[in-house]
Amino acid sequence: MNNPTPDPLLDEALQRFRGQLDAAHKTDLREPTAMTLATADPDGRPSVRTVLLKGVDERGFVFFTNSRSRKGRELQANPRASLCFFWQPLMKQVRIDGMVEVIDAGEADDYWRTRQRDSQLGAWASEQSEPLADRETLERRVTECHDQYVDQQVPRPPHWLGYRLVPERIEFWKSGWHRLHERICYDKTDKGWTMILLNP
Repeated sequence: MNNPTPDPLLDEALQRFRGQLDAAHKTDLREPTAMTLATADPDGRPSVRTVLLKGVDERGFVFFTNSRSRKGRELQANPRASLCFFWQPLMKQVRIDGMVEVIDAGEADDYWRTRQRDSQLGAWASEQSEPLADRETLERRVTECHDQYVDQQVPRPPHWLGYRLVPERIEFWKSGWHRLHERICYDKTDKGWTMILLNP
């Protein structure tokens, strides 16, 4: 079956995003792909943290995490989320809202194999978001994982998953004089994507 033709406005929004991300890479930012991820529990109580963007295409924005973590549990219960990139040297921000889906295991495996071995061992050792008695306990688990997988590849933990935020709204913000900022918003509707300007 042929893939549907990409919506031209979604394509425009993604090209705008990639251009700004490329510009951010040319600044002194240490992690231009850092993005704030906001989730909420079933009662609507929000939580927010910073994760790294690991891929973007017409399907959405990809990141990886432990599905047993707080964000993983919240995404399981309530798969709506928001992302926010703020590139201070550029004085630009991008906000993205949408539904989150788990990517297929093959994609997750492909990315897992690019991670440094120490990061792979850490993913096995850390019971992310759970209480930790002391730092020594975590370091002991890392050593145990190292010994378990010595002289062999470290497999991807079954609970370490990739997630894709499928965009329904993408807003570009640019700082302006006297707080008269520029805001360009792309919205997904039943008839396709639209683009409007918003008041600052």
